[in-house]
Amino acid sequence: METNTKNSSNSADSGNGSSSPDNANKFGKRNRGQVNTNSAADGLYLDTVIRNVLDFDFEPLCSVSLSPLNVYACLVCGKLFQGRGPSSHAYTHSLAVDHHIFINLASLKVYCLPESYEVKESSLDDIKYVIRPFYKQDQISKLDTASAYSYDLNNKSYLPGFVGLNNIKANDYINVVVQALAHVKPLRDFLLDDSFINVVDGIIGVGSTSKIQSKKKSSELANRFATLVRKMWNTHAFKGQVSPHELLQEISNASAKQFLLTIQADPADFLAWFLNVLHTGLGGSPKKNGGSVIHTSFQGQVRVESQAVAAAEGNHTSAVPVFDDKKETTTTTSPFLFLTLDLPAMPLFQDELEKNIIPQVPLSSLLEKYDGITEKEYTQSIKRFRITKLPQFLIFHIKRFTKNNFTLEKNSTIVNFPIRGVDMREFIYQNAPVFPDLDPTVEEEKTIYNLVANICHDSKPGAVEGTYKVHVHSKGRDQWLQIQDLIVE
Repeated sequence: METNTKNSSNSADSGNGSSSPDNANKFGKRNRGQVNTNSAADGLYLDTVIRNVLDFDFEPLCSVSLSPLNVYACLVCGKLFQGRGPSSHAYTHSLAVDHHIFINLASLKVYCLPESYEVKESSLDDIKYVIRPFYKQDQISKLDTASAYSYDLNNKSYLPGFVGLNNIKANDYINVVVQALAHVKPLRDFLLDDSFINVVDGIIGVGSTSKIQSKKKSSELANRFATLVRKMWNTHAFKGQVSPHELLQEISNASAKQFLLTIQADPADFLAWFLNVLHTGLGGSPKKNGGSVIHTSFQGQVRVESQAVAAAEGNHTSAVPVFDDKKETTTTTSPFLFLTLDLPAMPLFQDELEKNIIPQVPLSSLLEKYDGITEKEYTQSIKRFRITKLPQFLIFHIKRFTKNNFTLEKNSTIVNFPIRGVDMREFIYQNAPVFPDLDPTVEEEKTIYNLVANICHDSKPGAVEGTYKVHVHSKGRDQWLQIQDLIVE
């Protein structure tokens, strides 16, 4: 299975700037527990804060009561506790181990316990930013031209937006989809912008950045996905990787445990489900097309012509059924979020070295399925497909896995595809005869697609069990990076 995400060239080059989000003016040089001498009260105990032990990627649950309500993080040891009153777990922890600086993970207010007074100290702003990164519109516009590396607390370099994601057990199939979607410009920009989605209040702004026309409630899944994407693009992270644990927990809940972090699944199945729930979670209607950044970015339309085929005809010949324009034809138009491409069957013979031959096929051959001429045979019908509307970003699902009565098989055929300049103009339908000319009403630059990300299954030829990795393009460095869980190269 491979999922190729491509975007049109005219949209890929819009809104580019020259650098990544830079909060250096806000934070200045990293502070590692310095005491602010301007305020003796606020500066008390700040030298005990240890940033290296802080990890805010996991679900905020009290380490004692496991409650998600009113959770505070100890900035000395990193443990989470509920409440700060005299009978709270945080209060008890403060007295027991002499730890005094705590931050509320919801309000981001810092308190000194057991005295319970608020600490208003700018040297702690970097910790607040790691918990909840935020981006200004001018920073977002410069992401695609950023090329500078950032450095974590251990002085290790990382490229914002191209950081590894933890594979807790078997969630690599989710990680690769998240990495690919995090580089789709309109979706990424939407998720980073507080005027479009407020992850704290769960509010979605509908309209443009200059004029929000209405507000809707966002889903918890959408909020957690937006939070994860913001952490992935953070230029001031404490570590050069992110754990998707909070998102994984919500994916399990929202999918009724269909997609788990402990059992590997097909990224194509997860992507289909994920895009649909994100559409509704980001303000779209489950019964109407459009209305969300998901449909604006990925939704196209395809015309399907279908003719019924009898199970057996005449003298039971094995002739392949063909489309007969004289027969009754059913024509429908359906929206799509990605297009499935079928691979030719693998050869059953071996070469002279007694090794299985791995064939190769160009992407253009697979796309013939959507030329409106090529016929595809199904159980009781034959169909022809023609694209009637191209989306801004086009996702191809190359179907590699087939299930027979006994086992699941992988087709290891190599697909050769260009990374730039895939022209889909000849697949746009025009109200013309069976062999239509190119539609002159379609602007040429809006049909040319460049590769944004490529997801592939890594295993031995024909093997079903394996791992998933993703290739993503850094526009700022004009460089392709391979990401497999925590490994970025």
